Amino acid sequence: MGLSTTHLIIFLVIIVLVFGTKKLKSIGSDLGSAVKGFKDGVKDSDKTDAATTAAAANTAAPAAQVVAEKRLDSQTIDVEAKTKS
Repeated sequence: MGLSTTHLIIFLVIIVLVFGTKKLKSIGSDLGSAVKGFKDGVKDSDKTDAATTAAAANTAAPAAQVVAEKRLDSQTIDVEAKTKS
C-alpha cells in the first residue's frame, strides 16, 4: 500500500495551502544556497588537504634522510679505534 500519484498531488496541494508559494520559494532558495555553500566548502577542504599533504611530504623526505644518515652513523664501525685499544 504505497503512495499513488493522486496521494502525492493532494499532499503537495495541502503543503502549498499551509505554507504559501512565497514561503516555499524562499525555503527552496535557502536550501539551494546551503547546498551550494556545502559543496564549495568540501572543494576548498579537498584543496587544503592536498596542499597540506604535499607540504608534509616535502618536509618528511628530508627528515627521513636525516634519520637514515643517523642510522648509518650508529652502525658504522671505526676499525682504527678497535685496533688501537
